Amino acid sequence: MQRQSAPDIQATIPHTPYQIGGITVVPRSRVIGAEIRGVDISQDLSAEMAFAITQAWHTHLVLLFRGQELTPEQHIAFSAYFGTPQSPNHTSFTPMTEKYPEIIEVMNVDMDKKRIDHSLSNAEAFWHTDMSYKPIPPLGSALYSREVPPSGGNTCVSNMYLAYDDMPEVFLAEIMGKTAVHDASRNSAGRLRPGFEDEKDPSKTPGPHHPLVRIHPETGRKALFLGRRPYSYIPGLSVEDSEDLLDRLWAHATQDKYAWCHQWDVGDLLLWDNRCAMHRRDPFDIKHRRVMHRTQIAGNRPY
Repeated sequence: MQRQSAPDIQATIPHTPYQIGGITVVPRSRVIGAEIRGVDISQDLSAEMAFAITQAWHTHLVLLFRGQELTPEQHIAFSAYFGTPQSPNHTSFTPMTEKYPEIIEVMNVDMDKKRIDHSLSNAEAFWHTDMSYKPIPPLGSALYSREVPPSGGNTCVSNMYLAYDDMPEVFLAEIMGKTAVHDASRNSAGRLRPGFEDEKDPSKTPGPHHPLVRIHPETGRKALFLGRRPYSYIPGLSVEDSEDLLDRLWAHATQDKYAWCHQWDVGDLLLWDNRCAMHRRDPFDIKHRRVMHRTQIAGNRPY
């Protein structure tokens, strides 16, 4: 397989503010993330503005909208500009979700012990892609902050286009054409989901098989698509060889040079593209409240 030299990581994304379609785009880093200014996303968007936001999203992978005041209906309506909002797993249901099936409450308050045991609570969420344990994962997520702790709980995002582009040819040859099992039994904090056995053998991990390299259906670019590291497995390899290849792949993909971290304020909304970006959350002091609302946008089967 021949491929052109990997692009200069510092030059692949605009790093100075620019305007498009009536909005101002302010890059938050040289590799991923941009703040969008000049738009109130609680209101209906013009076709020109919706198109501009989508173009900025494809360029920066993650968009930040600050100082927004959104009702659940408005949050859902904004998400619908990018696809069809979908309901979460039943284990994620709360009274809010019963009323608004498209809203997931990500929080550490007002939960009984059963929900705390199966949620992230205040734990660190390791690098992952949302709901890749489903045969058709969501294409994106829109996370909106309602209450935030004074420190911790930051959300970090990482550019999987660049992680792919930056791979040495020999390393790339090892993974092309291969798939990985995306573990359906545990959440992004490693907690076992209800109804699953605590299987320790990665070759018996339950979940769909997705390609290690996927093509973004809108941009046509290739990106690493890794899901979550624990209990992942590459079919066709021994467990030892699979673990070795995955360890090296994750060490490469989670380098700081591909990432940017966002410190939350109340009223922030972060929109990320699950097809080409991974994310994680920092832990925080459980004494402090953190209440977030998230929508998931239905996607397509990875290829």
